[in-house]
Amino acid sequence: MVANGPKKSSKERETILIVDDEPSIIDVTRDILKVLGYEVLTAKGGREAVQLYRQQADRIDLVILDMVMPDMGGEDTFDLLRAIQPAVRVILASGYSEAGQVQQLMERGCRGFLPKPYRITDLAKKVRAVLDQES
Repeated sequence: MVANGPKKSSKERETILIVDDEPSIIDVTRDILKVLGYEVLTAKGGREAVQLYRQQADRIDLVILDMVMPDMGGEDTFDLLRAIQPAVRVILASGYSEAGQVQQLMERGCRGFLPKPYRITDLAKKVRAVLDQES
């Protein structure tokens, strides 16, 4: 097992859904998380993420959610994910300064924030910390 990697057995690998409208962010984050031992699903926007989550919420342990996306922003996506599963674990990721919006979502149940661009170690630590939180 890689340090800061999954805690489930190899038969029950933790699954992370990456939601971002930038293909390069999806690709790099997916590759990092796979090296760390996680299963990874991806969505190119909020609408796709909600549809995928609706179908597979029982296997998704964590969502890494971009705040600014053209089809549906992070706030609306977060609300719809919570409507499906109130205890959804979400880490917000953003390269923009939306401190007020981020703070509001944190107060409403979002589990963490990763400023973009994030380092591999920051991603690994934040993912592990949020996965280890009580539901």
